[in-house]
Amino acid sequence: MFKRQYLPILVTVGLFVLVFLAGSFRYTGFFSLQVLTNLLIDNAFLLIVAVGMTFVIVSGGIDLSVGSMVALTTMLSATLVEQQGWPPSVVIPLVLAFGCLYGFGMGAIIHYFNIQPFIVTLAGMFLARGLCYIISINTITINDSFYKDMAMTKIQLPGGSFVSISVIIALAVVLLALYLAHYTRFGRNTYAIGGSEQSALLMGLPVARTKMLVYAFSGFCSALGGVVFTFYMLSGYGLHAVGLELDAIAAVVIGGTLLTGGVGYVAGTFFGVLILGVIQTIINFEGTLSSWWTKIVIGVLLFLFIILQRVINVRASKMKVI
Repeated sequence: MFKRQYLPILVTVGLFVLVFLAGSFRYTGFFSLQVLTNLLIDNAFLLIVAVGMTFVIVSGGIDLSVGSMVALTTMLSATLVEQQGWPPSVVIPLVLAFGCLYGFGMGAIIHYFNIQPFIVTLAGMFLARGLCYIISINTITINDSFYKDMAMTKIQLPGGSFVSISVIIALAVVLLALYLAHYTRFGRNTYAIGGSEQSALLMGLPVARTKMLVYAFSGFCSALGGVVFTFYMLSGYGLHAVGLELDAIAAVVIGGTLLTGGVGYVAGTFFGVLILGVIQTIINFEGTLSSWWTKIVIGVLLFLFIILQRVINVRASKMKVI
C-alpha cells in the first residue's frame, strides 16, 4: 500500500498525535491551539537547527558543531550589538555568513582530506565553544530595542492564541528545506550521495560541491537558530545550547531519517521536534516529574526508532535478494 521507507515518518506522525491526545485526556487545558503553538514557540531554534541536520544526515554525515555554533552566534551578536554598537541590520547577516563559511570549511575538510565527519565536526564543536569563552566568560545581556521587539512581538491567531516571530522564521526555513530537498538538483544530489557516494561519483554528480553546500546549509541553519535563540534569551553566553546537537539528531532520527543516509524527511523532522516538545510539555503539566524524564523518554524513543530502521533495512535487503 505504501513504500516501506515511509513507515518511520508515519509512525512519527502517529506517535505525535497519540501523545498529544494522551496529554489532552489527562490534563485540563492541554487540548488547545495555544499549547500547540507553544511547542513551536519554545522549540523554534531547535527546529531550524534540526532542518540543517536533516540534510547532513541524509547525505551520510553528521554535524556535532551545531550547538556550539548557536552559542557562538549569541556571543557574537551580543558583543557586536551591545559592546561595539553595531546595528542588528549588519550583525545578523554577518553571523549568518559566518555560519555558512564555518560549515563550508568543515565540509571541504571532510571531503578533500577524506576525514570522518564525526571527527571534523567534533573539532568544530570544540573550536566554536572555545571561541565563545575567548569573547567573554560571562553572560552578555542584550538591551537593543530591535532584539527586544523581536522577542516580545506576538502574531495573533484565531481563537485568541498567538505565535512569535521566531515561529514564522522557523516555518519559513521548513518550507525552504522542503523545496530544496524535493524540487532542486541540490536535494536530489544530497539523497544520491547518502545512498551511495561511490555510485554518485560514477554517475558524475558534483559530490564535493554538494557535500560542502550541505555543511554550509547546516552552518547557516545553526547560525539562524542562534539568532532566534538570541531573540528567545536576549543574551549571549558560552553555555547556551549545550547538548543541542544531540536534541537535533534525536529529532531527525525520530522523524524517520536513516542514520546511514539516503532516506530522510524534512516533514518528519518537523514532527520529531514537536514530539520532543510535547513530551516536555506533559512533564511540565504533571509538575511532580523531574525534567530529566524528558531525556529518558527521548532515549527510549531513539532506541525504538533505531530498531525500526534496522528492521526495515534488513527486510528491504531480503526483498532485493529474493
